[in-house]
Amino acid sequence: MSKKRAITRRDFLQKTAAASTAVYGLGASAFSSAGASSRQASPNDTIVFGLIGCGGMGASNMRSFMGHPDVAVAAICDVDSNRIPGDAKAVQDKYGKAPDIYSDYRRILDRKDIDAVIVGTPDHWHALNLIHACEAGKDSYCEKPISHNIVEAKAMVAAAKKFKRVVQVGTWQRSNREFTDAIDFVRSGKLGRVVLTRAWISDGTRIGKKPPTAPPANLDYNFWIGPAKMVPYQDNKVHWNWRWVMNTGGGLTTDWGVHMIDIALLGMSKGQDLVMPVEIATVGGQWAIRDDDRDAPDTITSICRFTEPDFALEWSVGRDHPSRPGHGTEFVSEDGRTLRVWRGGWTLLDADGNELPKEQAPPAPTDHWRNFLDCVKNRRTPRADLHSVAQTTIVCHLINAALMSGDTVRWDKKKMDIVGGAGKNTMAYSRPYRRPWSLPMHGI
Repeated sequence: MSKKRAITRRDFLQKTAAASTAVYGLGASAFSSAGASSRQASPNDTIVFGLIGCGGMGASNMRSFMGHPDVAVAAICDVDSNRIPGDAKAVQDKYGKAPDIYSDYRRILDRKDIDAVIVGTPDHWHALNLIHACEAGKDSYCEKPISHNIVEAKAMVAAAKKFKRVVQVGTWQRSNREFTDAIDFVRSGKLGRVVLTRAWISDGTRIGKKPPTAPPANLDYNFWIGPAKMVPYQDNKVHWNWRWVMNTGGGLTTDWGVHMIDIALLGMSKGQDLVMPVEIATVGGQWAIRDDDRDAPDTITSICRFTEPDFALEWSVGRDHPSRPGHGTEFVSEDGRTLRVWRGGWTLLDADGNELPKEQAPPAPTDHWRNFLDCVKNRRTPRADLHSVAQTTIVCHLINAALMSGDTVRWDKKKMDIVGGAGKNTMAYSRPYRRPWSLPMHGI
C-alpha cells in the first residue's frame, strides 16, 4: 500500500457532512442508557444552539448541525471579533436572522432559550466551557481532546453526571464506516486474539519564530489565555497553532492521539467503557523541528501495557511510516494477521503483508451530529459520550505525563488516578488555574 497524506478533519467534514455513517461496530447496547432528564423534547422540537468559539472546528460543527431541519442557532461567541463575521453571515443566510453576538461565553449560558452549546474553543478552555454549560443546564457538543489535563477530564465527567447532561465529543470517527467496520471485526473475534495495537500520526508542523508583540485590538488576549499561564502574546501561538504550544494544547498526542488511540481502545473493549493501561512509558522530544516557537514534542514513542486482556499499545509521532498512511490504527493478532484502519479505508493483512478478504458491518442511518440531536431529545447516551472519550483522553495525557516526568507512569482505573508520584507533577496531570478562574470539581 502506498503512503497517503494525512486527511485533515476539515477535509473529511467538507466531504462527508451530509453523508450517512455507521455505528454498528460500537454495539447498540453501548448507547441505550443515560441518566439525563432535563427537557423531554418531542421529535419535532427545534434544538436551539449557541456556538462558543467561532472559526475552526466550532464553525465546522455549527454548519454540520445547521444541515439538520430541527436546529436553530441563536447566538455565537468569540473573544476575537475578527472570527465572528463569517459565522454570523452563515447563520443569517440560513435562517434569515442574524445571531446575537457575545464576547463572553457565559452570556450564552445565561439564556433560557438555548438548549445546547457547541464548544469549539482551544483545549485549555474546554473544561470551563463544558462544566459551566452543565451547571447552566445545557447539553454540549464538545470538541476533542476534551481537556488540557487529567484532572480537568475527571472534573468534566463529574459535572456531566451531576447535572444529567448529554455530551457528545467531536471524535466523529466513532460514526465513520471504516472505523466501525474495523472495531466490529476485532470485537467479533474474527481476527483472533490481539496482542499488539499500534496508533500513529505524522508531524512536521512548523509555526515559525516571531517576537512577542502587543495583542491586536480585535483580540481580548487576557480572556483568550483564561485559566492558562499568562505569557506574552505572539500571533503564531494563537488560532490553530495553539495545538503545538503546551500551555494551551498537548501536541499531536492529544490532538490526533485522541482519534487514533480511541479506535484501538474501542476495538479492545466490549462497549463504551474502555480498557485503560496499567503502565505507560514514553520517550521523545522536540528533536526534528528546531529553531521554531513550538514546544510540543515532534517525536514520540510510547508503550502502554494493558491487562484484562493482556496486550500492548504502541503510540508514535514522527514523520515517516513506511508503506502505511500518515495516520492510522493497527490490531495485530497472535498469528501475525494485522487489521489496519485509517481515514479512508481499512484492510486485513496476513503475516507476510498480503491482503485478505474482509467483511463489512451494516450501516446505521445517522451521522455524528444527528446522533447528538437525537440523544438531546431522547436523553440516551451518544456514541462519543463524555465519560467514554474521557478515558481515551486520559490515556493521551498519561503518555504526555510519562514523557514529561521521564518515568514510567502507573494508572489505576478503579480509582481513576495515577498510582504513586510519577507523572503527578506534570502539566499533563494538573496545573493551577490563573485567577480569577477556578476549576469546579463537583465532588471528585
